[in-house]
Amino acid sequence: MTAVMREPVALPTRQRPRPPLAGPARSAASVQPGAARTAGPVIPGAAGTGLRHLLDAPRVPARVIAAFPSAVYLETRAPVEPRVLAVATSDAVRLPNAVVIAAGSRDRPLEGIDEGAEAWAGDGHVEVGPLRVRVRRWWDPSPALGPLSLARLDRGVRDLEAAVTGSRFGLAGHPDPPLLAARCAAGDLAGAVEAAERIVGLGPGLTPSGDDVLAGLLVALRTLSSSVQHGGTAGWLADWLGAAVTADADTRTTTLAASLLHCAAAGQASAEVAAVLRAVAGHEQTAPAARRLLAAGHTSGADLAFGLLAGCRAVLALALAARKDDRATA
Repeated sequence: MTAVMREPVALPTRQRPRPPLAGPARSAASVQPGAARTAGPVIPGAAGTGLRHLLDAPRVPARVIAAFPSAVYLETRAPVEPRVLAVATSDAVRLPNAVVIAAGSRDRPLEGIDEGAEAWAGDGHVEVGPLRVRVRRWWDPSPALGPLSLARLDRGVRDLEAAVTGSRFGLAGHPDPPLLAARCAAGDLAGAVEAAERIVGLGPGLTPSGDDVLAGLLVALRTLSSSVQHGGTAGWLADWLGAAVTADADTRTTTLAASLLHCAAAGQASAEVAAVLRAVAGHEQTAPAARRLLAAGHTSGADLAFGLLAGCRAVLALALAARKDDRATA
């Protein structure tokens, strides 16, 4: 496997016991890892670097927890997060825990793979149904923005606000997302944690709206705090808020959403989220990047955008406050 130059550093997390796998995956656990498997031709894939601990290790059993024409999601018995990985077509949303194959959904490469099917991951491969993917490349899901001035960040925030105005937010009218945004901008850790914990797992679907908001917020805090001067307070907030919402996420939300929260706490994002952050930093056009994000899922894109905007505003407010304090004591 080819190494990448920059490895993301995951936050330490408190691990909790997982419920035993059921159905086909339970029977698969009794099969020796070296047992022969019947699969179709090996096809190449590109995996997010956050999956190296899983895919470089000896293979472990998994089960399909959701299957769609453009992606299948596998829950594994890996000892650390992300425990859920996606096998995605080239035209799917590229989640940070995805192995992307060189085929579009129109080619139907995932046809015949159903929820509950047994799977394997490890030894550089993912096997599910007739599909056998060999990881040939790695991609880094941690956005790298480079140095970013506060003036540029201010312009980026205003551009993003304009681009997402009127989008369909999954938690519209709920008091806690705006309260969370305000507490983060004020640097109020206790208040932010209280609001965040109330929206973990809030909403329907594989990735509830509350978790998408938190993921966008955490990625923005983590990424931008290391790019701007005076970003230390935002980085501190990202550390503590990330630890709080991931501590028991596996008991409060879906397994996929819990894994994505762990990814976000480590600064790992989908390609669509990363593009919006690059636009905020002035490296891409904001409107096209925002459109691609807002097109994701039913409300997932808008929920992520809400969290991103909250995180961007918080980094800006906290950095400006820190700069003012520095000047006052100079």
